[in-house]
Amino acid sequence: MNLIRSLLYTSLGKKYLMGITGVLLCAFVLVHLLGNLALFAGQDAINSYAVLLKSKAAVLWGARLGLLGTVAVHIWAAITLSQMNRAARPVGYFDATPPKAKPGSTWMLAAGLTVLVFIIFHILHFTVGSIMPEAHSMHDGQGRHDVYGMVVAGFSNPAIALFYIAAMAVLCFFHLRHGVSSMFQSLGLKRTKYAPAIDGLALLFAWVIFLGNTAIVLSVLFGLVK
Repeated sequence: MNLIRSLLYTSLGKKYLMGITGVLLCAFVLVHLLGNLALFAGQDAINSYAVLLKSKAAVLWGARLGLLGTVAVHIWAAITLSQMNRAARPVGYFDATPPKAKPGSTWMLAAGLTVLVFIIFHILHFTVGSIMPEAHSMHDGQGRHDVYGMVVAGFSNPAIALFYIAAMAVLCFFHLRHGVSSMFQSLGLKRTKYAPAIDGLALLFAWVIFLGNTAIVLSVLFGLVK
């Protein structure tokens, strides 16, 4: 019971929650990207992958609900921790930006909220199908949900493609890069000796996710995948 209270009501506990949920969300982002890269293997590959996921309905919905819960806890911990930090420093800085503050740290909360808007749009676009519903209802020659055609139709729209690229830039370079580094610190794993290596790993991870996802979008937009 004391552990739960510590996690919920202390700044250290909230940092641990941020770190733990951050690990889970980073793992999801990477696995999600690897699955989406099946698009480059062709229509059958990615449609078969989608059928495999949907065939495990209990696992799929369990993962979705778990992911939503993880996102909710991550956001709650971030907002309440930010409120606790402000309350502990009632006198604001003369300058709006604290000295030597890193851009990723300064804009972390705003970037997180931007990412939340993107997640909602992404769910409405590809999961619910309320955005471009005609593409969401497509089927391939075997009668399967045509994920390949849906993705191609979605990213063939320049406005949607540019929105995804911009959202990826915010996610990767204003949130993931700083978040991965802070994740190690929150979990007590970022020692001074290893700090540069951890920061480098965070930057590398951000670039991998950005390049992987934007490669999909740009390949469709420029007709390399059609």
